[in-house]
Amino acid sequence: MNAHTPDTPDMTGTSTSGAPVAGSPGAGDAPGRVVLLTASHRVAPGLLSWPAWRTLHAADRVLCADDAHPQLPYLREAGVAVEIAAPTARELVDACAGGRTVVVVAGGEGDGALTDGLARMAGSGRVAMPDLELLPGSYDLPGARLLDLVEVMDRIRRECPWSSRQTHEGLAKYGIEEAYELVEAIEDGDRDELREELGDVLLQVVFHARIAEEHEEEPFSVDDVAATIVEKLIHRHPHVFGEERAETPEEVKAHWLRTKAIEKRRTSVTDGVPLGQPGLALAAKLASRVRTAGLDVAPPAGEGIGYELLALAVRAEAAGVDPEAALRAAGRAYRDAIRAAEGPGAPDTVEG
Repeated sequence: MNAHTPDTPDMTGTSTSGAPVAGSPGAGDAPGRVVLLTASHRVAPGLLSWPAWRTLHAADRVLCADDAHPQLPYLREAGVAVEIAAPTARELVDACAGGRTVVVVAGGEGDGALTDGLARMAGSGRVAMPDLELLPGSYDLPGARLLDLVEVMDRIRRECPWSSRQTHEGLAKYGIEEAYELVEAIEDGDRDELREELGDVLLQVVFHARIAEEHEEEPFSVDDVAATIVEKLIHRHPHVFGEERAETPEEVKAHWLRTKAIEKRRTSVTDGVPLGQPGLALAAKLASRVRTAGLDVAPPAGEGIGYELLALAVRAEAAGVDPEAALRAAGRAYRDAIRAAEGPGAPDTVEG
């Protein structure tokens, strides 16, 4: 069992008094076992798997190179004696001689020098190697990398000369740009671009939440943002989290609109429709609200292209077509036709 002894061997297999001990090269031919124990820094320290705890308690020695490793207080509290040591690959192999099991508690980024050294020794064919095992003591939960994003954003906000001066108002235009780039990636069907653009949109959320923490009177954090949307999603999905039933997408939408109306206490179906969005999208949204509410409101008649576009947008929404997406698709076709007309010798840039 793992325990402190009055005559603890050093990494060469010799006790502090100079006497040979079990685990030295001369103590036996059994090569032993090396266990590299890793733990996610995104999980609270001490939350290790049962195989990890069992291995730690059964080991002959437990080593850790970092005396500030977050797991150390919890290991010692559980009765696991941990030695602060940074053995070389040769020293670690020697420490395992005689059938001993040595557990190395790795840092968050692992121990590349040690694992590379063990790999070289194993590949040489000249050393009787102990069994080598990588034992994950804890795993990242889904969404755990979001913690990294929050940490990185916090540091950037503190230390970056540009980011530290940004405001909600100054960043607003980037949110719009990133949303459009995301839509373009979706329409292009580019999976790599889609992943990157989703990250850029997520950055905007985390950036604004980090700025919001500094508000003197009404601060809130990214956790508050997440808690708000979680509460909203649960409340607006009573067919998932409550007693109500919904068998079709239409019934789900009816649940959503009903609970949303109660939450917002709106007096008009047009409440909450942002007037600053692109014109075709605005027209389609208003038409959708009218149709959903069962109102009979025809588009206003008038002179000019604006009223013509409004009528087209309302007609498109009634047919289940997103007029903005349809116009973008036509615009891309127009762009391709322009490039084809320009030919391969066309200039890269033109004057505005």
